[in-house]
Amino acid sequence: MNPLDLDRVREYVNEHIIYFHKNRAKSLEDLTLSRLLRKNPYLFRAKNLTTAGELIQSLLEAFLSSSEEKHFGDFLEDLAVFVAGETCGGHKSTAQGVDLEFINGGIHYVVSVKSGPNWGNSSQQKKLAQDLRDAVIRVRQSRVAARVEPVLGICYGKTRTSYMPAGYLKVVGQNFWYLISENKALYTDIVEPIGHRAKEHNEAFEEERTKIANRFTGQFISKFCDQTGAIDWVRLVEFNSGNFDLDQFMS
Repeated sequence: MNPLDLDRVREYVNEHIIYFHKNRAKSLEDLTLSRLLRKNPYLFRAKNLTTAGELIQSLLEAFLSSSEEKHFGDFLEDLAVFVAGETCGGHKSTAQGVDLEFINGGIHYVVSVKSGPNWGNSSQQKKLAQDLRDAVIRVRQSRVAARVEPVLGICYGKTRTSYMPAGYLKVVGQNFWYLISENKALYTDIVEPIGHRAKEHNEAFEEERTKIANRFTGQFISKFCDQTGAIDWVRLVEFNSGNFDLDQFMS
């Protein structure tokens, strides 16, 4: 495995972290009140939110949290592919469910990369295991006497390395970054460049978020508050979930 040039990693991160911030901004630009109100209204009623402003802020926080997790996960997965490319000629895999392939020490690794440990339901995890098995078969058919190692690589977390019952190696956090770089400090080395211009980007993002929160609050009050100014939860739940047509199927 070739030594990793950390300056190249910093250059890559500084150049590509901008796309995470652009995607965050675009998620706000594309958002509408109707889309925001698809979130579970019963949950927010149970939290005793009594003002339109509180509700909109909570809905925005829930929406942006899931959106940001996905966008940043995409960034980390692409970074892992870049690092493996620098150290051992790794490349983006064309196999379904597999993100990265590389060869090191005579072993052909087929890797599905996830940003964090809390991913997927049981069906998605079974699908991943099958995708890795299929990738192993493909590689064995195309290469002679190659040892193939299927891996689930997770970018952060402290779970110990282990072989899973489904037949793949699960490698997490520091161990994952070491697997693709043989650099024990890489998982901390990438922290500084990830924060490149973070303050500037987040100030612009928060300014836009405040404008949208104010606009949506006004729209919400107009549509879902009664004459006293209280939230009309019945009207909100009807908007979110009212769709009765089951009588057509029960006659």
